[in-house]
Amino acid sequence: MPTVTANGATIAYHDEGPRDAPTVLFGHGLLFGGWMFRPQIAALRDRYRCVTLDWRGQGESPAAAGDYGMDTLAADAVALIGELGLAPVHWVGLSMGGFVGQRLAARHPHLLRSLTLLGTSAAAEDRRAAREYKLLGWFQRFFGVKPVLGNVAPLLFGPTFLSDPASEPIIGEWAHRLASIDRSALRRAVFGVADRAPVEPEITTIVAPTLVVTGADDRATPPERARRIAALIPGAELHIIGDCGHSSTLEQPSVITKLLDEFLTGAG
Repeated sequence: MPTVTANGATIAYHDEGPRDAPTVLFGHGLLFGGWMFRPQIAALRDRYRCVTLDWRGQGESPAAAGDYGMDTLAADAVALIGELGLAPVHWVGLSMGGFVGQRLAARHPHLLRSLTLLGTSAAAEDRRAAREYKLLGWFQRFFGVKPVLGNVAPLLFGPTFLSDPASEPIIGEWAHRLASIDRSALRRAVFGVADRAPVEPEITTIVAPTLVVTGADDRATPPERARRIAALIPGAELHIIGDCGHSSTLEQPSVITKLLDEFLTGAG
C-alpha cells in the first residue's frame, strides 16, 4: 500500500476510483484496517474515489511515536486529506473511525461533504469497559493476541455472524491480520479508545448531512449510543440493523452498502 507522512506518522492508504469524482474516505474500527470496507468500495468505486486509511500502528501503518488518542488521529486524517488533496470528503467511520469523524465534522466542517457514523459513540468509554480494554491491551502486549481472541471476537462480531460457518473466512482473516500488528502499538491504540474524551457538546454544531447506523446486537457500542448521536446532530438519519453486531460492514455488507449508496446520492 502507498503511504504518506502525516502529522509525524507514516499512514498507509488505499486509493481507487475516478480521481475527478467525489471522494469517500473510510476510517476503520479498532483492531481492523481499511480492508473492512471492501464490500462497500466494490459497489462505489465506479462513481466515487474511494480512499481508506489505516490508523497509526494498525492495519498496514507502522507504529508511530507519541500519542494515539482520538485528537491525534483526527489530526492524522486532516493531514492525509491535505496531502492527497481530497477535500471535501464524504467521511465514513466505523467505531474508532466514527470517533474521529465526529471530531472532523465539528471542528473542520469545510473538509466534509457528509458524515456516516457506523457503530460508534459520542460519549466517553464506560469505566468498566475501559478497564477491561486496558487489561486486554496489556495482556496481548506480553502474550500476543491469540489468547484473547475468544474474549474480543464477541465484542467485534454479533452472535448471528459468529455462529454462521460462512463467516469463518472473514473471522480468520481478521485474526491473522491482527496477529501481525506491533503489540506495543496495538496497546496504545486500545488505550486511545479507552481514554477518549466525550464529544457530545461538540456534535450539536455539526452541519454536514449525517447518517447514523448501528447493529442491534452491537456490544461494543450499543444502539442507545447511536440514538444519542442522532438526537444531538441536527437532521441526522438513524438506522438500527437487525442480526448485526459491531462490524456491520462485514456482517451485513449488502444492507450497509445500500444505505450508504442511497445516502451519498442524496448528500451530493
